[in-house]
Parts: sequence; C-alpha cells; structure tokens
Amino acid sequence: MGTKLCLLLAALLLMVPGTALCGDYVIGEGDTLRIGVWGNQELSALAKVRPDGKITIPAIGDVAAAGMTPPALGEALNGKMATLVKNPTVTVSVEGITNNRVYIFGNGMKPGVYNLDRRTTLLQLLCLIDDVRVADLKRAYVLRNGKKIKENLYKLFMQGDVAEDIDIEVNDSLFIPPLQDRNVYVVGAVNSFKPIVWRENMTVMEAILDAGGFSKFARENSTVIMRKENGKETTLNVRLKDLVKNGDLSQNLKLQPGDYVVVREGLF
Repeated sequence: MGTKLCLLLAALLLMVPGTALCGDYVIGEGDTLRIGVWGNQELSALAKVRPDGKITIPAIGDVAAAGMTPPALGEALNGKMATLVKNPTVTVSVEGITNNRVYIFGNGMKPGVYNLDRRTTLLQLLCLIDDVRVADLKRAYVLRNGKKIKENLYKLFMQGDVAEDIDIEVNDSLFIPPLQDRNVYVVGAVNSFKPIVWRENMTVMEAILDAGGFSKFARENSTVIMRKENGKETTLNVRLKDLVKNGDLSQNLKLQPGDYVVVREGLF
C-alpha cells in the first residue's frame, strides 16, 4: 500500500476535532464531559467520570454515566433536571477521552497502548504504527473480547483492499508478529551467494541482480523458486532468458520472504 494513502489517512485523523465524535461513542471511566443546560448556565458543568462510572453534578448529585452514549446520558439528565427546570434541554459533549485504548503486541514491532480520541478504522490504526511493513501481516489479527474478529491484514494494508477494513472498538487488541524470515536466498549460477533482505514487490530478477547477476554458466530458463507456505513446499519454474531476451514480463515473478531462488548451471 502506498505511503501517500497512509499520510492522507493520518492527516484526516488530525483534522477532525476530538469533540466531533459520532453519537454512538460510549462514555467510559476517566472521560471528561461537558454538561450543558439550555438557558441555565448556572446548572452547566464539567464532570469527570469516576472509577465507579458516575459523575457528580452539583444540582442533582451522582449520576451513572459509564456505558452510555452522550445522547442517552443527555436524555437521562433531562428527566433529573425536570425537578429544577421546566422543560429542560440538556446536552452532553465529550471534552476529554481516556476510554478509547487499544493494545498492540506480538514482537513484530514495539508493543504499546494507543489512545484514540475519535472513531478509527483498522487501516487508520495501522498507518499510525511505525515499521508495520516489516511485520508479518498475514499472521496478524484483531482480538475483541478474547475472540479473533479479523485475521490476515496483508490485503488491507499492503494491497489497499479497503473492503477488508473494520472499525476499531474500545479495548481491541492487535497482534502483529515479526516476519519469521525476512530474507530471500539466491543460489546456484550467480556471481554472489548471499541472503537478500526482502522488500515489498521484490521480483526474482531484482533478487538475481542483487546477487551480482548470472554467472557465465547460468541456464537462465532453468531457474526455480522454492517456496514454503502454510506448511507446504512448492516449486515455481521461471524462464528468465525469455524475460531478458524477449521481454516476457510474466516470468518476472514476485518473491515472498523465505523464498529460495535457484539458478541452475550448464555448459550449453
């Protein structure tokens, strides 16, 4: 996936103010709420949600707030304010959020806790994480209430398949393991045997060039890619002479981490 798209998503997150949350935001412990009573400034107040889930409003005392949306809490306060004000109109807005924590773990990158002050999708969250490209997104998953709700994040982040995107919710956990093998290996009739650090969209020809190119004994059309995936080993035949001499780009296959490229030798 292009870096430009990630930068655009991050910019959009920054442009939206924290108080512009959708009405279905769920109030949680530690959140700061602004309680407004239309036409009665003396009854308006700032209130912080305590660990017991309640807020204190001087005019009416303790009120349960955690687990409610701002509109629902406003409706509840309307009923309580009715003993003090005729036909009250109470609004609740979220001034400060400490309730939107998500957790990153798995050694694919530095573990951490992210506080999200607005609705955030999985793609937007991935764009906020450093070095996510060097992690094994195919084995990554999202946990919610102890259950995997989304597995294999590769198509979403690396290929830009936004149909794979989901909304992140409070207390979600994102497991991102490291790539088990970040190298590809080029052996046989090349000028330099060495592991090469895999990069996104690396092709077999790029890897061979990184290994110094073909030796004079190389049989370019007898090149094979040996790959292990999901516990199974596969061999892909590649006719690289057809690529070099005839421009057959279909032979320039993309490599995966852990691939072995074997260039066979021959006298003719």
